[in-house]
Amino acid sequence: MQMTNSGAGHAQPADDVTGLLRAWSGGDQNALQKLTPIVYTALRRLARRYMREERAGHTMQATALVNELYIRLVDVERVQWNDRAHFFAVSAQLMRRILVDRARRRNQKRGGDVARVTLDEALVVDSRARNLVALDDALAVLSRFDARKARVIELRFFGGLSVAETAEVLQVSEVTVIRDWNFARAWLHKELKA
Repeated sequence: MQMTNSGAGHAQPADDVTGLLRAWSGGDQNALQKLTPIVYTALRRLARRYMREERAGHTMQATALVNELYIRLVDVERVQWNDRAHFFAVSAQLMRRILVDRARRRNQKRGGDVARVTLDEALVVDSRARNLVALDDALAVLSRFDARKARVIELRFFGGLSVAETAEVLQVSEVTVIRDWNFARAWLHKELKA
């Protein structure tokens, strides 16, 4: 049985999280109330990771991002959650969408063009609004010709999922995830450098 950190200083069995997710999918609101404190710490950790990569002086805090995510998750109609990894993959996708939408709005207000950046700048050094939008645009192009490779980047970079968790979500081998990750990073590097 896999264990996941509940954030309260003790481990929560992944099966319990999966069971609560499935009960919530079935309409059990009590399951959602039990699930929230279990996953909240992990979602905040993911949100803080995004916030570290946001521009200096950004107005959204990790707590606000998690709160907006929570509102969107509660509004989702009858998602059939497969497991904990599926939940965090969807959460990562929604957080990415929230931040990219905010970045696009900021760029529109300033009338700026999206600058080309290197993948290293986007992934490591400076994922400010323009870089995040450029990376999102490049991922959209990649997903048109190889959706799985784009999904690997999304799950690992944006979602913070491990190779094993990514393989579980995509139902492929870990070797395939590593191969896709390496190819997609090289492709994105070339695309963002152009």
